[in-house]
Amino acid sequence: MKGDGPREPYHPVSGHAYAWCESIGVTSLPDIQPLHVASWIELQGRQISAPTVKQQFGALRHLFDWLVTGQLMPVNPAASVRGPRHIVRTGKTLVLDAAKARLLLDGIDTTIPAGLRDRALISLMVYTFARVGAALGMEVEDVYTQNRRIWVRVQKKGGKEHACPAITTWRRLSWPT
Repeated sequence: MKGDGPREPYHPVSGHAYAWCESIGVTSLPDIQPLHVASWIELQGRQISAPTVKQQFGALRHLFDWLVTGQLMPVNPAASVRGPRHIVRTGKTLVLDAAKARLLLDGIDTTIPAGLRDRALISLMVYTFARVGAALGMEVEDVYTQNRRIWVRVQKKGGKEHACPAITTWRRLSWPT
């Protein structure tokens, strides 16, 4: 399965899960039941972190979906099983302090169009905490006026929207022609 495109991440997880199933006497795919999946998930939760278990469970659930779609299994035994709860409220990503952000932005040459673009993009990411993909995926409609203030809306990971007011003092930029 190595190098098999989107199914490649399933390989280590499925191998470990199948080995565990064989160790308890379940040797055929159709014999795997939700109880077996739940037991394996619980065992994983004792050995590794909740986010890793959640990721592995997602891979296993998607693999079983693929096997059901390919008619290799009648039902997905992981469909009714709940994974571990793990909700992240604050991220681990380091944030630039104001002085470092200013130093970064001031170091961009704004006398050329690419510099203006880069400064706008990096400013957006610094002030909204947006990822590169979210910043690049913005549409014109994502910059709008509300109550006489300019707002910026970005799509966060997981499809969530984040809106924040833009800086209220704007320097007049001279755009190259």
